Amino acid sequence: MHRMRIYLDTSVINYLDAPAHSDKMSDTQDLWEILKRGEFFEAVISGVTEQEVDACPEPKRSFMFQKLTEIPFAIIEVTHEITDLAEEYIKQGVLSRTHYNDLLHIAHAVVGGCSCIVSWNFRHFVNIKTIDRVNAANLTNGYQQIKIVPPSMIRDAGEQDE
Repeated sequence: MHRMRIYLDTSVINYLDAPAHSDKMSDTQDLWEILKRGEFFEAVISGVTEQEVDACPEPKRSFMFQKLTEIPFAIIEVTHEITDLAEEYIKQGVLSRTHYNDLLHIAHAVVGGCSCIVSWNFRHFVNIKTIDRVNAANLTNGYQQIKIVPPSMIRDAGEQDE
């Protein structure tokens, strides 16, 4: 069976423990159970994800790193191709330079051959404007289009295949 390669941005790991947002936390925990099995999806993160988790205060930081040990995942390291694509996103107005880490997440996922980015960041990732601009820039620069979705969409895909 071919597993879909999915990029997890930091917000996904963060919502594994977010009692104030119980619906998002529940959806994320359901996705995590699917990822633990490693059957339907190949989870991917980047060094940016690790840096953002490392910047969290304790005990959140330790919790998030511990949760990452529960799932199989690959790490995509930064390359010139990734930083060049992030710069191209800035030139094409996807997001401004102040959101450079967000653009690096997207570029890691695209260059890393992921089918989609999973995120709870509706402001910068999971919205039509960003998705359209990312995919226009990707097509212009010879990259594949990418989906950007909340965890509930991936969770539902994994459940349907069961």
